[in-house]
Amino acid sequence: MRTLSYTALALLVLALLVIPFVPQLIYIVFVMKTLCFVLFACSFNLLLGHTGILSFGHAAFFGTGAYVTGQLVKAYGVPTDLGILAGGLVAAVLGAIVGSLAIRRSGIYLAMITLALSQLVYFFFLQAPFTGAEDGLQRIPRGTFLGVIDLRSDTALYYVVLGIVAAGLWLVWRTVHSPFGNVLRAIREHEPRAISLGYPVARYKVLVFTISAGLAGIAGSLKAIVFQLAALYDVHWHTSGDVILMTLLGGMNTVFGPAVGAALVSALNHYMDPFGAWVTVITGLVFMTCVLTFRQGVVGQLGQWLRTRRTPAPSAKVQHRSHAQQQH
Repeated sequence: MRTLSYTALALLVLALLVIPFVPQLIYIVFVMKTLCFVLFACSFNLLLGHTGILSFGHAAFFGTGAYVTGQLVKAYGVPTDLGILAGGLVAAVLGAIVGSLAIRRSGIYLAMITLALSQLVYFFFLQAPFTGAEDGLQRIPRGTFLGVIDLRSDTALYYVVLGIVAAGLWLVWRTVHSPFGNVLRAIREHEPRAISLGYPVARYKVLVFTISAGLAGIAGSLKAIVFQLAALYDVHWHTSGDVILMTLLGGMNTVFGPAVGAALVSALNHYMDPFGAWVTVITGLVFMTCVLTFRQGVVGQLGQWLRTRRTPAPSAKVQHRSHAQQQH
């Protein structure tokens, strides 16, 4: 199974690297948008899938990163790389504040607190004089990356986005497969037991909120640079609903399942756009079908099927053992 995973990863990396050279097959800006949502969904899954915290307001961090980066790059001439970093840092600080307030409750009450705070952020960006209200923050210059890479080229920007998203996904993977990640799963499985073992659960929750929000802010910053626009939809609660859908569709108990969910939802929205409002109905039907068919998400169910096929039946184990004993 590990060999199969490495082979699939190698093929995926190869496909991503050659995408700019086949523009007749796939639109490069669409792929960059998908990569932004891949990072957004995987960062959100640190909360939902690995800590058991449901946030209805994760769009606040995504949109904050977009607006902060857009304003710094456009109005103050900050280099694009520093603007993206600043967007992630401001979103992380906001995540620490929201997390500190939200973890005072649990379950649906925690989720509603995150939604309420997210709406406060939404109305701030709606009323703030620099955001352009419903028109959004437009004509954000792409600038250069590290002072040498001209991001006005879609190809150059694509590889920069791919590199930053890859680094973010590595951070997610490293977080999950660390002692810190083990504590997060302990909190998800049985929080009172984690407390009884002496872990400062509240501190862990705030820290994972901060990491998740920072990565979501970087995803929003990248999206603002790609489209040269920071829009109110980036902080709208619909975006929070979209990332929950992506996570559940791909598999919230996996590391990179939400990435597959983000790719599926982005592809549906892109290729079904000619159907207009019907795209929402089509997405809903696909979601219901996947939930009924793949109870653990697409990636989670696929992994379970592979493990089941590799594990021999109990009767086969008994027969093999008796045959070995007879030979002995």
